[in-house]
Amino acid sequence: MLEKQVSTNKENNFLKNKDIYDLTKFTHLDYPDELACIVWFSGCNMRCQYCYNDDIVYSKTGNYSYQDVLDFLKTRIGLLDGVVLSGGEATGKNLLEFCKKIKEMGFLVKLDTNGINCAVIKNLIQNNLLDYIALDYKAPHYKFEEITASKKYSDFEQTLDFLIQNNFNFEARTTLHSDLLNVDDINFIINDLCSKGYKNSYYIQNFIDTETNIADIHIPVNKFKKECIRKDLLKVVYR
Repeated sequence: MLEKQVSTNKENNFLKNKDIYDLTKFTHLDYPDELACIVWFSGCNMRCQYCYNDDIVYSKTGNYSYQDVLDFLKTRIGLLDGVVLSGGEATGKNLLEFCKKIKEMGFLVKLDTNGINCAVIKNLIQNNLLDYIALDYKAPHYKFEEITASKKYSDFEQTLDFLIQNNFNFEARTTLHSDLLNVDDINFIINDLCSKGYKNSYYIQNFIDTETNIADIHIPVNKFKKECIRKDLLKVVYR
């Protein structure tokens, strides 16, 4: 009886945590072929130079609790197909319990992640709590720390290998700022993905210039030559 009460108290405390910075109530772009909402988690374990969500990255707390989001989702059963967990970096939060409750309501779950919390991602997949992942391939290993301020390329690579080897439904994507990544860097990423057995589309996302990106960088000076990309190895899609 006491153990049950302790478990209930823990759950109630978790549901009250305001880890969620914002909630986008509808999107038809962020979850392939599905209507979804986006849950934006506060905080991140990287400091990518081009990041335009610095308000989310540096935020210590959010504006919504887990219960707030779950209450919203109850009103969208039958109207939305899925929930996108984004940020910031979602894997630093209590996703296991949150995803269980989302799945109980019948929603698909997509995770946007930088991949360096490999153990968390494995656990979610092994518990059948994720349906799709968008994995950010930030940079080749030789530029990874410079661009992300993180030394955990090997952790990212472990996640990438795990997803490929387990044939999990995911996409690899890179945000492109051509003063930071050049054609050779992107072709290195394409070659690396191919050598590991990745067969899905590879997405290149445009850098978004805002007044508050982390490194205070703006429109690239260097021109990116799309015609030099190795499209013979993978289907490359620009967003």
